[in-house]
Amino acid sequence: MPKKVIAVLATLDTKGQEAEFLREQLAALGSRALLVDIGVMNAPATRADLSRAQVARAGGTPLATLQSGKSREAAQPVMAAGATALLLKRIAKGEVHGVIGLGGLQGTSACTAVMRALPYGLPKVMVSTVASGDTSSYVGISDITMMFSVGDILGLNVFMRKVLANAAGAAHGMAQVKVGLKTARARGAKPLIGISNLGVLTRGTMLAIELFRKRGYESIVFHAVGTGGRAMELMMKQGIIGAVFDYAMGEISDELFHGLRAGGKERLSVAGPLGLPQVLCPGGSEHLGILVSTPHQLPERWKDHAHVWHNEVVLAPRLNVKELRMVAREIGKRLQGTTGNAVLMIPKLGTGSYAMPGGPLNDPKGDAAYFTALKAALPASIEVIERDLHAEDPAFVEEAVDRLIALIEAQRSRTRSGRR
Repeated sequence: MPKKVIAVLATLDTKGQEAEFLREQLAALGSRALLVDIGVMNAPATRADLSRAQVARAGGTPLATLQSGKSREAAQPVMAAGATALLLKRIAKGEVHGVIGLGGLQGTSACTAVMRALPYGLPKVMVSTVASGDTSSYVGISDITMMFSVGDILGLNVFMRKVLANAAGAAHGMAQVKVGLKTARARGAKPLIGISNLGVLTRGTMLAIELFRKRGYESIVFHAVGTGGRAMELMMKQGIIGAVFDYAMGEISDELFHGLRAGGKERLSVAGPLGLPQVLCPGGSEHLGILVSTPHQLPERWKDHAHVWHNEVVLAPRLNVKELRMVAREIGKRLQGTTGNAVLMIPKLGTGSYAMPGGPLNDPKGDAAYFTALKAALPASIEVIERDLHAEDPAFVEEAVDRLIALIEAQRSRTRSGRR
């Protein structure tokens, strides 16, 4: 079996000794280290395989320029961009099979910036002094494994050697795993289907998963609370997801009204330009998710709105007609790049369990105004289907699944015909 190559990201002026120890440990396990120096200021304490000069040049700025600035903060984005560019080339050629990062605050920020730009599935182990706190800004929507170093990464000792040896073992072991990620573009393969979900749609999502499975399709579900939608769309870009049941759109509402589920400015605009089959539903978009500081204390801003408490600190206020029309226009704007291969299904009896008949946020007149605005905002390329059902009704979900599979099969048929 050929040796696996594990890139080691570190500032070799301050962490050269530790990086060299990782090289030795990886070699003992049967892998080979590729030391990438992302340091700038002081002389490296060990030999790099990709020097800081190479990294800086790949990042677009000569090393001498970075050194004359005498600021690690200014140099960090350049070095992160350079390391990313160099590693992506090697990964594409099959020359790098995993990454280990070493860092404190700045080093963790730089290393994880690189890791977040690397493909899903590639082993990523970040040994960090800050891994025991809130790591959300470092991990983002990537599959980074954060490993707390406990002590500062400044010199070797009996404890730090064990931590680093464990990191080497983790990355080496992950790189040996034979289970891989099949891309949606694999010839003849049925695509992996991405499903967005919220708690108010879980019963419908579970049914959809089962229906797809019975038809021979695997699906992956994303909790549409901001990170979920962004991760789903990144997997579309990387070719992992090849079709979409975008069942939950609360991330758009929260983006407009500063809720905790905000999905970012790109949300809902990725599948269309990629030409992916998609069935859309405005699930959960009639309400927001608002985090409050005091349990069950209703903010002044939402006192004139119908509402329900999702839990003691998450308020779900229903949007009024004016606000819903704003959401409709925003959804339409984000879908302008969808020029076909898409269906929007409108559940006229409610977009989730809160809004269905008998639900705490049920408002048929508000729904009707919302759906009218939504239809007016969509590009003509998206087929609209309205049903007198709520979003979790089995008949609604079954039709959504059937229509998405029909779109997928039509696309696969066109692809096969084009190859003849």
